[in-house]
Amino acid sequence: MKAILEKIEPAFGNSFTIRRFDDKEECNRPHWHFHPEYEIVYVSNGRGKRHIGDHISFFEDGDLIFLGPNLPHFGFTEELFEDHIEIVVQMKEDFLGQEFLNKPEMEAIRRLFERSRQGISFSGPLKEEVGNRLLKMMKLSGFERLLELLSILQLMANASEFRMLNASGFALEVNARDERRIESVYTYVEDNFQQDVNLDEAASRASMTVPAFCRYFKKLTRKTFSQFVNEYRIAHSCRLLGDDTLTIAAVSFESGFNNLSHFNRQFKSITGLSPRDYRKGLKKVVS
Repeated sequence: MKAILEKIEPAFGNSFTIRRFDDKEECNRPHWHFHPEYEIVYVSNGRGKRHIGDHISFFEDGDLIFLGPNLPHFGFTEELFEDHIEIVVQMKEDFLGQEFLNKPEMEAIRRLFERSRQGISFSGPLKEEVGNRLLKMMKLSGFERLLELLSILQLMANASEFRMLNASGFALEVNARDERRIESVYTYVEDNFQQDVNLDEAASRASMTVPAFCRYFKKLTRKTFSQFVNEYRIAHSCRLLGDDTLTIAAVSFESGFNNLSHFNRQFKSITGLSPRDYRKGLKKVVS
């Protein structure tokens, strides 16, 4: 599955785009893509998946994300079927001119743009405040809309409740053949993580020997193939743990782990919590 270059053109008289989606069919369409624009994505509520470059995680109660350019990603509501609103803002780095970010008053926003190249997820009251302001921003005229965007960016730049996603945009930093190889391997893992994921098959998908593939994958993604598979499975299990009807053992099995002890060790190693403690934390969020 090749990442598709998404062509984004602001409407006449605008230097950036802002769009609202609240139709489930459109919001939930799977789409692995990239674009040179920076992107703010606000999801009002519900649980969903973040798959950005080599980063995989789930959000539980909506999300507010800021992405730098050329980070391949899926749509963030592809598995979200609750009623929700999604707002997407996209802008080029020079949307206000080549030197605008170098102005002293823009220092905080310039640093925000730099951090966004790894992906940022915001939480706390800021998420709701920015979401409400983006909704109102849709109704503003051109000049007021631009001022509001700058104000929102400054708010995000000075936020204290955020998480760096540490996503790697490797697919756009290597040649087209490397991009096709990695995306083929990703597709294989996504289609088979609940069963046996075979290193030989992954290497074959990349048209490489196993030793060469292991070195290649580690160089591009900064993790071993087995680490990537385990992280993908644990991310999936994090979502399943929100379903109280599933036992921990059932979550383990549904996430591709056949050994409960191994699942517990991997879960704590990756998240810092046991599956049981993670589930307790989800109940607190819901309540």
